[in-house]
Amino acid sequence: MAVRIRLKRIGKRNQPYYRLGIFDSKSKRDGRAIEVVGHYSPREEKDENKYEIDTERIAYWLSVGAQPTDKVKAILKSQGIL
Repeated sequence: MAVRIRLKRIGKRNQPYYRLGIFDSKSKRDGRAIEVVGHYSPREEKDENKYEIDTERIAYWLSVGAQPTDKVKAILKSQGIL
């Protein structure tokens, strides 16, 4: 089973809000996550309010072999996790 770290959109129309989760690579974009490890709110003005990420769980899943998507990789780099 290939595992990906990716975003799941849960916001209203024109008000995006995303959950950062661990998903099976074959599941749908808004499918069920194996584990939710944070959230991303792009509409927040302050950068510290945009992200809430469980760094320990992200580090665990990366060590097990989970592959982040390009957007998640950029978020993790901006937060200093990667």
